[in-house]
Amino acid sequence: MNVISKGDLGRSPGKVKREGFQSFFGSFGSKAKHLAVVSDHHFAFVSKPTFVSTFISVLVFAFLLVFLPLFLASPVSAQECVMVVELDDAITPASDDIVAEAILQAEDEGCEALIITLDTPGGGLTETIEITSLIERTSLPVVGYVYPSGATSWSAGTLILLSSDVAVMAPGTIIGSAQPVQLGPTGTEPVNDTKVINAVVALAEEKARAHDRNVTAAKEFIVSNLNLNAEESLEYGVVEFVSSDIPTLLEDIDGFRVKNQTLATKGAEVVRFQPNPRLQLLAILSDPLLAGLLLLVGLYALIFGLSNPGLGAELVGVITLALGLIGLGFSVNVGALFLLGLGMVLIFVELNSPGFGLLGAAGFVCIVAGSILLVPIGSPEWYIPADYKRNMLLTLMGPSFVVAAFFVFALYKVAEARRRPAYAEVVAGKVAEAIDKIDPRGHVLYNGEYWTAESAESIEPGELVEVVGKEMTVLKVKRKV
Repeated sequence: MNVISKGDLGRSPGKVKREGFQSFFGSFGSKAKHLAVVSDHHFAFVSKPTFVSTFISVLVFAFLLVFLPLFLASPVSAQECVMVVELDDAITPASDDIVAEAILQAEDEGCEALIITLDTPGGGLTETIEITSLIERTSLPVVGYVYPSGATSWSAGTLILLSSDVAVMAPGTIIGSAQPVQLGPTGTEPVNDTKVINAVVALAEEKARAHDRNVTAAKEFIVSNLNLNAEESLEYGVVEFVSSDIPTLLEDIDGFRVKNQTLATKGAEVVRFQPNPRLQLLAILSDPLLAGLLLLVGLYALIFGLSNPGLGAELVGVITLALGLIGLGFSVNVGALFLLGLGMVLIFVELNSPGFGLLGAAGFVCIVAGSILLVPIGSPEWYIPADYKRNMLLTLMGPSFVVAAFFVFALYKVAEARRRPAYAEVVAGKVAEAIDKIDPRGHVLYNGEYWTAESAESIEPGELVEVVGKEMTVLKVKRKV
């Protein structure tokens, strides 16, 4: 930045005389005679100026009044700014939108650089690749910073760090665990698909090579599940700096040359990026756990609403289903959706046409299977560690098992009710208890159920009666002898 000092401004030779200024301004106030400078010691009276000379004097005065302060003022450089955007959870469909908006805002505000703080277990590979492309396309220097102390930047987070123009870690942070894994029948299994592995390895190696970083370590992050702390990453040439906090980072990277420009970040103003309401809502909905739960809640709400219309549950189901689909970015396993829909239909049929529970059991199996397929446990769609995938699976399976337990309880109650004798099977000679006065009608407690009873004699509450017959839903009783 070129700074022009006062000494660089041109000056007129000689000394401006006070009398000269008086004679200049006097030309605007005097009505008859005007004082003008003839020499350093002599004055003369002149006649009234013409209109042209007065007009020129006004123009000169206006020019000095407007532009002289600009010439005399020393230019002051504006304080540089650095924008900070946080990625402190799973990389979701909202993450790349947040980074894109942060880059645009930082460019509009003329920031020196953009800092992306990373504390993530990983996330969607599609969104990760989009973020790395955004970093590459912008002319704004982007700093990847694993922060704060204790943070981790695993899997997709490691790829983002390798793609950054400047890679920085805080002490006590860890990167790595970038080997794609999946959950199989025997537990956690590495992905052996060479097409997937080679694609991710090539991406990591190319990003490391482009920024003159350790290409071997970039490969080992994926094929050997390598993990490095901040000091090891600095030693092996994976990151450029280890900085304890953002002010320290700004001092460390000051003067660092990247993207054909030299960073001037020391003492720069730190501007925190604040996502707009749309991005905030998308960030909440795109959490894979919440999005999956919204889909399941929506399905169960639809089942309840269609079997019990008029309560509004079906409306709630449609809304939650839509929110869940938006959160997942509509990248949903079609087979999983089919199984969930089939399970919903089977349970709905079971509720409306009670049988032996086979349809309901089949519907429950379909919903459980669909829930398993709905969880992003495969690769490369979701690029996250196995522990995180396992927790997602258990969380999304929880509601299904709760519904299953309720379904089993309902089946038990149905079976118990079916074992009870029907109205026509009321056995004469059984004993019941009068609940209120029977004269000639009242109510009795028979076999744990309330019945309307009729007797030829008056019976007081609490007395035991004997069932002698039944007409429709009315028991014929008499006082027990």
